[in-house]
Amino acid sequence: MEAFRDILSFLRLAVPSALMVCLEWWSFELLVLFSGFLPNPKLEASVLSISLNTLSLVFRIPSGLGAAISTRVSNELGAGRPEAARLATHVIMALGLVSSVSVGLAIILVRNLWGYAYSNEKEVVEYIARMMPILAMTFLFDDLQCVLSGIVRGCGFQKIGAYVNLSAYYLVGIPAALYFAFVYHLGGMGLWFGLTCGLVVQTVLLLSITLRTNWDKEALKAKDRVFSSSLPVDLAT
Repeated sequence: MEAFRDILSFLRLAVPSALMVCLEWWSFELLVLFSGFLPNPKLEASVLSISLNTLSLVFRIPSGLGAAISTRVSNELGAGRPEAARLATHVIMALGLVSSVSVGLAIILVRNLWGYAYSNEKEVVEYIARMMPILAMTFLFDDLQCVLSGIVRGCGFQKIGAYVNLSAYYLVGIPAALYFAFVYHLGGMGLWFGLTCGLVVQTVLLLSITLRTNWDKEALKAKDRVFSSSLPVDLAT
């Protein structure tokens, strides 16, 4: 039963953390569903599926950075080293910026060839080539938000992060995507561009949270969580 001793404290962090990820990825999956209502649903769904797959592929880089900084920040705060947590935050943000720009440039350079990895149809390949610069811009913000989300999780701000993702994607991103696609008649590019607007809002909000973080205060909170969830002496020995 000692394994479940702090299960409620764990769930208070785990559930909002899962929501942070789910709320973001559900919104991208919705784009493919919405593409079925566009004038040429077969083409639009194909291109958006390829775009989503491409973004998922390159997303593994910031995903690793986000997981690393989440662990590093939480460990440093729990050990009572706020300055080390702040330094790690600065380093990972620099790495995130470098990786986002590098991968974004690579996406743009292969834009005329990437479609052939998925289809031999000229219409699909040309559409993908037009989408790739938007994908590059999307990855720029997606990379940064993934790193910032890792920092937020490491600080224990999962609930705030969940609210940020909810507002950014479902109050800004999805409505903007529908507006660009069905009012301005931009098709799949409009759907993707609208969701990128949500990504921009998410990145700005997470960045403001990170910049306003009181690292000394969060280190004290983290140490309190560590001591409150420590194992009994007989089990620890």
